[in-house]
Amino acid sequence: MAVGYNAGVQKILIVGSGDVARRILSHLTQSPFRARVYALLRDPARAATWRDAGAIPVLADLDDRGSLQRLAGLADLVLHLAPPPSTGSHDTRTRNLLAALSKGKSLPRRLVYVSTTGVYGDCGGAQIDETRRLNPESSRAGRRVDAESCLRAWGQRTGVKVSVLRAPGIYAADRLPVERLNKAMPALCEPDDVYTNHIHADDLAAACVAALHRGGANRVYNVVDDSDLKMAEYFDRVADAWGLPRAPRISRAAAEKTLSPVQMSFMRESRRIGNQRLKNELKLRFAYPTVDVGIADALARRNAC
Repeated sequence: MAVGYNAGVQKILIVGSGDVARRILSHLTQSPFRARVYALLRDPARAATWRDAGAIPVLADLDDRGSLQRLAGLADLVLHLAPPPSTGSHDTRTRNLLAALSKGKSLPRRLVYVSTTGVYGDCGGAQIDETRRLNPESSRAGRRVDAESCLRAWGQRTGVKVSVLRAPGIYAADRLPVERLNKAMPALCEPDDVYTNHIHADDLAAACVAALHRGGANRVYNVVDDSDLKMAEYFDRVADAWGLPRAPRISRAAAEKTLSPVQMSFMRESRRIGNQRLKNELKLRFAYPTVDVGIADALARRNAC
């Protein structure tokens, strides 16, 4: 089966229609190269909004393989941002997507998948890069590993250039932990605290577009900024900027009794992730190189309202 190529208008399919996808669409509609952008939507009520933003809605559901038939041969480039199902050991959504794409007379030239840095598990605060052995410690991260494995095997088998972007905690002006601080939810005390990694939603969107142009075949990229912070430090930076009380500190043992299992899962994993491959190969220049820059921008936007 041939890998599709269209020297004229590039047909791009966005799978997963959340906040980052909308930011990607903004990049694509302002791009100098000609593109026809399709957005896979499960909810018909959202079609008008995406159409107004410049995309062509495609109504289908990744949980319903039969509804995905229209995707066969539809796009030259695919951006896959949809999360796995919330249960199970496999990402059935990615498997359904690949089955649909494989039925076309021609395949996409590239597929970019946004995964998570959670696939590395706890690294004890060590500095790591993309060569780190995967060690998912939650079922959520395990499903991401399954998706990556399926995608990379498909790329090797078909010749489609598959690039994987591993993203950490995504933040933006409207995605800061202000509500958490207002609720006085605790953070870990210094001896128990973990290193955390960040990326602004705009920079993640830019990385996705860069990967469409420059992503290597079966290549993985950590999409993290230059921040080097522990989790409680991040909360403190936001609290200080917003004039809020800092989060109270508690021990890990106390947190286990206070916080939910999902909240604790993020507080058990500590890693400091490098981004040289992102900068050198994808040539990404951060709009928000650190969370301090992102927080300052968010504060300026709030004060300007």
